[in-house]
Amino acid sequence: MKGPEDDAGLAGKVALVSGGGAAGDGIGNGRAAAILLARAGTKVLVSDRDLKLAGRTVEMIEAEGGTAAAQAGDVTDEADCKRLVEAAVDRWGRLDFLDNNVGIGSRGSVVDEKPEEYRRVMLVNVETMFLLSKYAIPAMIKTANGGAIVNISSISALRPRGLTTYSTSKAAVIGLTQAMAVDHGRDNIRVNCICPGPMYTPMVYARGMSETARRQRARASVLKIEGTGWDVGHAVKFLLSDYARYITGQVLVVDGGVTLQGPERDSRDH
Repeated sequence: MKGPEDDAGLAGKVALVSGGGAAGDGIGNGRAAAILLARAGTKVLVSDRDLKLAGRTVEMIEAEGGTAAAQAGDVTDEADCKRLVEAAVDRWGRLDFLDNNVGIGSRGSVVDEKPEEYRRVMLVNVETMFLLSKYAIPAMIKTANGGAIVNISSISALRPRGLTTYSTSKAAVIGLTQAMAVDHGRDNIRVNCICPGPMYTPMVYARGMSETARRQRARASVLKIEGTGWDVGHAVKFLLSDYARYITGQVLVVDGGVTLQGPERDSRDH
């Protein structure tokens, strides 16, 4: 009899999770997705620019009996993207899933932003997804059942709030997702997008965050609760699973209803 985690077409498959590390034992979006996929029987290649951070995710997976491997990679580099896909295929013979999870933040208007910073944000937040997908999709086509990709965007793409370059990059992720879904539906490859709200993750609290700011972020949700990396991880797992077999080119907002309320400019009280 299949266990509760093994009934969604995830067991025996292979996933590449970019940005799968996190500081210490913190649970970021990528680490959560990697752990949850491994619990469902997926073999996971955890990629991060910092091999130690990816390695810690692998340790956490292996401690639960899952299968994973860590691979250092700078996904802004095309050659590294190609190597990451090859590493997954070389190790496990296939690639079924890609979680494009890398991203950085930015503040300011077009007047305030420096052109070099704009280009850097677009490179990290958009081009990395283009590059990894460029090499992942041909590998997925070789499998019998195609594959699935999840790109991580942000509610800032849907409701700009004073983070102009960041919002632009995350809106581009949505466009890329929908275009890829159209291009590769014939290959039985589904491509979807998640727009997280103000999640409490290591990337956020590493910059320092007051308890007042943390409470304010929680109150922004209509549920009045705080989102975490686990919330995004569960959404990734769902969209990669057979439960989402008829879903492609869609944007799943994971924000506790933040976008249902009036926008507020981003607070610098972190």
